[in-house]
Amino acid sequence: MVDFKKGIINLSEGENEIDINLTAPIHLSAYFIPDLLKQKDSAIIYISSGLAFVPIAVMPVYCATKAAMHSFSVSIRHQLRDTSIKVFEVIPPTVDTELDKGARDERGQEDKGIPPSEVAKETLKSLEKDEYEIAIGMAQNLRMGARNNPEKIFQSINH
Repeated sequence: MVDFKKGIINLSEGENEIDINLTAPIHLSAYFIPDLLKQKDSAIIYISSGLAFVPIAVMPVYCATKAAMHSFSVSIRHQLRDTSIKVFEVIPPTVDTELDKGARDERGQEDKGIPPSEVAKETLKSLEKDEYEIAIGMAQNLRMGARNNPEKIFQSINH
């Protein structure tokens, strides 16, 4: 969590988020797509977040990277539309894993998220149907709310 009111002091944490959430998937795509194009059928699955559509103000870098991943997914899907590569985007809500446990506790976040098994189940079900944007659980509400009434949904999660 980068607090920009503190200036540059903890920006390195944000740089790590950018590298992991955005730079790495872009580089991996550039690396693997030429080989995937040689396959009869292949797929790329990107992970964004419901926060790509409605950001939480205390997590600006994370939300920005996930919004960028959403945009990248849409663009790459369009670029590859006439190829054998399918491009999926999984848009989960908060998932109850150890990865963000400390930060959730620090924020006082009581909702620990949905189980990873639920994300996996919903993802597999949607992959079978070739649903390219797979919004799961609360992420569906954030995606739709961002389209229908962005200011209201932003205010509701940033109260």
